[in-house]
Amino acid sequence: MTTAFTKLHIFGAGGSGREIAWLASVLFGDAVKLIFVVDQELIRDAVVNAIEVLQMEDIQPAVDSRFVVALGDPAERARVTQMFIAEGHTPATLIHPRSEISPWSNIGHGTVVCANSAVSCNTNIGNHVQVNLSCTISHDVVIGDYSTLSPGVNIAGNVRIGKSVFVGTNACFINGVSGKPLIIGDGAIIAAGACVTKDVPPGAMVAGVPAVRKR
Repeated sequence: MTTAFTKLHIFGAGGSGREIAWLASVLFGDAVKLIFVVDQELIRDAVVNAIEVLQMEDIQPAVDSRFVVALGDPAERARVTQMFIAEGHTPATLIHPRSEISPWSNIGHGTVVCANSAVSCNTNIGNHVQVNLSCTISHDVVIGDYSTLSPGVNIAGNVRIGKSVFVGTNACFINGVSGKPLIIGDGAIIAAGACVTKDVPPGAMVAGVPAVRKR
């Protein structure tokens, strides 16, 4: 695959980072050098899954490099992303070739869409969003910047998910209707396995089937 860059800095060498490195290797093969970036002095100069590990001060922005932040926590992803951008680095958008993306959808900068996920028509996924393995996003869905969809999330049509929302594994959302979408407020947390049937206020945490507010 031909790209405009030859290096990809992946912040985080944990589970999410290793999965995103795997995705990138499928996308780019040997055409792009992968480098883990961390803020833990303990693992400076380590090697994880045959990929070198550096710290922020070890890397410099360049026209032939990009970055992606592989952290599941939305607030931490926002913090580190803003640090990279302030230093002059450019984000990469990564979409696994084994995902299905409608041409009538929009996917923002720095967003990651993992294998076996589907993004339907007239959707708008913001910047630096993580769409994990085997998620389905139906028509007329909006997902705000820095939100996280864990593996197996299913979102029906006409749902609006705010910024920095965390959605646990196998959660699902019933559909809204045109002109009256189901709305999930900024910073909300949706527990694993929850079935969301009504609006969720900003900052709330909901769980259960049907989902009810826990805090």
